[in-house]
Parts: sequence; C-alpha cells; structure tokens
Amino acid sequence: MRLVVSLLLTVFCSWMFIPGIAVAKTQTPATSTPIQPYLDRVIKNMTEFSLDNGMKFIVLENHEAPVVSFVTYTDVGGVDEPDGKTGVAHFLEHLAFKGTSKIGTKNYKLEKPLLERLDRLDREIQAAKAAGKTEEVAELKAKFDATESLASKLVEQNKLGQIVEQSGGVGLNASTSTEATNYFYSFPANKLELWMSLESERFLDPVFREFYKEKNVILEERRLRVDNSPIGQMLEKFVDTAYTVHPYKRPVIGYDQDIRNLTREDIREFFDTHYVPSNITIAIVGDVQPTEVKKLAQVYFGRYKDKPESVEKIPTEPKQTKTKEVILKLKSQPWYLEGYHRPDIKDPDEAVYDIMARLLSDGRTSRLYKSLVEEQRLALTAQGFSGYPGNKYPNLMLFYALTAPGQSVDKVATALGEQITKLKTELVSQTELKRVKTQARAQLLRTLDSNMGMAQQLLEYEIKTGSWRNLFKQIDALEAVTAADIQRVAKATFTPENRTVGKLLSQDG
Repeated sequence: MRLVVSLLLTVFCSWMFIPGIAVAKTQTPATSTPIQPYLDRVIKNMTEFSLDNGMKFIVLENHEAPVVSFVTYTDVGGVDEPDGKTGVAHFLEHLAFKGTSKIGTKNYKLEKPLLERLDRLDREIQAAKAAGKTEEVAELKAKFDATESLASKLVEQNKLGQIVEQSGGVGLNASTSTEATNYFYSFPANKLELWMSLESERFLDPVFREFYKEKNVILEERRLRVDNSPIGQMLEKFVDTAYTVHPYKRPVIGYDQDIRNLTREDIREFFDTHYVPSNITIAIVGDVQPTEVKKLAQVYFGRYKDKPESVEKIPTEPKQTKTKEVILKLKSQPWYLEGYHRPDIKDPDEAVYDIMARLLSDGRTSRLYKSLVEEQRLALTAQGFSGYPGNKYPNLMLFYALTAPGQSVDKVATALGEQITKLKTELVSQTELKRVKTQARAQLLRTLDSNMGMAQQLLEYEIKTGSWRNLFKQIDALEAVTAADIQRVAKATFTPENRTVGKLLSQDG
C-alpha cells in the first residue's frame, strides 16, 4: 500500500485480527487474456435474494476449494453519526466482538446487573465531576473499579475469536469507514451453518460488555494515530478545511472529547437505529450451494424483526469558490497536500478520475514520482489517489508529497502544479494511456483474486452504485477512457477555486 493510504487507514479505520492462511483464489484471468468468459462465468454463478425483513444476500459459487468467505456490510459509518457523538460507529465495531448473552460470559445472569451498575456509577461520577465534588468522585471511582473488577471475572475473553479459530476460521476482522462498517472472515465450507449461527447471534443479541475498558483502548488509538502523529493531525485539519458542512469533515475514530462522553446507551441507540435488516447486506463467496444458503439465512437471519432505519439527511457540501489553505507547524519533516473536489462513485466520469489519478501517481512510472522524486529530487515520495475520505458522496482527489531534505513545500507545490497543468493543456499519449489502463485493469482483477476480495468488492458496488454488476462494468469503463476525456475532466476539476492546500511545516524550520 502506498504510504499515505496506510496512514489514512491507520488514522481513520480500525480492525481486529486473527491471523490465518490465505483464502481461496477466484482464479481471475491474467491481464493479457480475454476477460469476458470469466465475467460470464461469475455472473452465471451469482445468486441474490432478500429476506422478508429486508436483509439482502449476494452469493457467488466458487467450488475451486472447500472454503467460504463471508462479509457482513452495514451501510453505516462516520457520516451517519449524530453531532457530538463522533466515533460511535467505530466504537460499536469494537464492541461487536465482545459477544452476546451466551457467548463471552461465564454467567450473564450475574454479569448483567454489574454492567448496569457500571453505567449508573459512571453517570454519578460525571455529575460529581461537573459539580466539583472531588471527594465524592474518588469514592465513586473506587466503587466503579471494584464493580468493573467483578464484571471482568465473568468475561470469557475473545470467546468469539476462539470459536472461529477452533473451527478452522481465519481472518476474523472488521473495519469502519466514513460510510460503512464491515465484518468478515472465512470458514471451511462445512461450517456454513456455524457462521450463520454466530453472525446472526452477534447482531441479534449483542452485549456491549467491557465498554469502559474499550473506551480507553480507543482513546489510546486516537493518541497514537492522530494526536501524537504529525501527519495524522495534518490529515484531520486538512479534511476539516476542505469540507464545510458535509460529515466527511469529521474523523471516523472520533474527536477526543466526543469519545470520552460516549455512553453505553449511545452505542445501543446507534445500533438500534442503524443495524436494522434493510441496512445490512451480506456477501457469501466460495464452496456453497445457494439453495442451502437461502434456507439457513431464513432460519437464522429471518429472526430479525423488520423495522425502518431512522435516516437523517446528510447535508450537501456547497461548491467551493476559492482556494483554501491550512498550515501546521510541528516536529516533522515537511509535507505538502493538495486536494480537489470531485463527484461521487456513481458519476459517469468515475473511470476517468481513476485513470487520471493513476497517470499522476500510480507507482514509480507515474508522472509525479518521475518528476518530483527522480528528476527534480524535491520529494522523497509524491503520490495521490481519488476518493478521499470516501466515495459514496462527492469527495476529493488528494495528492501528497514528503519533501526531500533541504527542499521546501512551496517548490513541491510548484512542481505538482506543473504536472496538473500538463494534464489540462496536453493530450496524454496513447502509449502512456495504454500502460495506465493495463495497470488499472490488473489492479482491479487482483482485488477479485480471492473469495474475500470478490465479496468485498461486490458489496461496495452493490451498496454504493445500486448493483454489484457495476463492478464488472467498471472494467469496460476503464478501457473506454480517452485522452480527450482526461483533458476535459482535468480542466473542470483542477481549478484554483476548487483547491484545498495543506502545508505541514517543520517547527524547527
């Protein structure tokens, strides 16, 4: 992964992980071979159905190996959080691994009143702090610690993970982004019903235990990835500057004070609001029979009660009318960031933006790397990508560069501007365009080269574009991009009034 992509994922997403063997390949064709027969085979083996409660399933048969990958896609992320409660979606993802009234507890009948007492004591502690009652805070804190200790003795740590691992499962994991929360892992093919049981129970009967311990874990995550990271701070300030009203401006991990103020009731309320059947889509890819999947899905997930999701309208970001700039001075090697607003993933020019970003910043053959790093030696790295911080809504093309020793962000900005101007004034050669298209196709095929990769991509396109079929249409769309398309979109996008600039300067410089 490119450095900044890794940083962005680290700063704005989280995951839990159990290591394991690689999941089965889906045997995508080589980039030089015809792809249509492969696509025809995939589509032929695809089944989709919905339960009466509105939950949807996408099933792809792949009998090459006796394994199955599962992804539960909940159409809720950072953009859906109420004001003042940022981080709640990410917090919920953490707690979804803590078990149910049957999994993760030695005796839930004894544990439940202790959890409720912890919530009461926490409310009393906050009230006493607000009133300045120092002695009372200390007394309540002692009671809280004692109660938490008793509750902890009733917890079976990582019980869900143990069940999965002992049954041959691998890759138990989850992620929260600006617009979605995904839960995923893989099982041997003969464990289909076990997955149905575990995953349905996890969201039918969640117990958000160890809430207060997990809050400290998440606060430490934030300190590590944002507060104590110069580039983490820069990214948070940058996106907050680039957006004025759209919730893309807020960090997925949440603001420090919001995380501290979250309660277990906030988690429950967010769960009840958004984790409803019609907001959950599940992809199952591997050695399965669709008829068996449907029968078991009705037995286990059919238990969910149908209820509407309470949806708040997400504000539309107004068109930017002038260049924005944010400057930070920290103990860091200088970084330069530059972003431009662009449409969402459903835009007809989605493939053009993809190709354009690759021309500028895809690897060592890209224009930015060759110019800024190799030839001018202004930067140690110079890349970018399209679709930050998400792509369900209008987003950003983001470019970044870590300046080389002795160079300045202003020189980097000028060099970047020259490359962007070339896209607007000169048609890309057919040789270069063909090379980038080949790279784009190869990368897309690589993401589909495992059961898990296929499942995740099917869901992304199903939820964000309205149909998983658009995933395969994207291959044709990439091939259809012309040099004139690139110049047209570049002229419309790369304008001063559409630009946001970020400068992370050395505090000692």
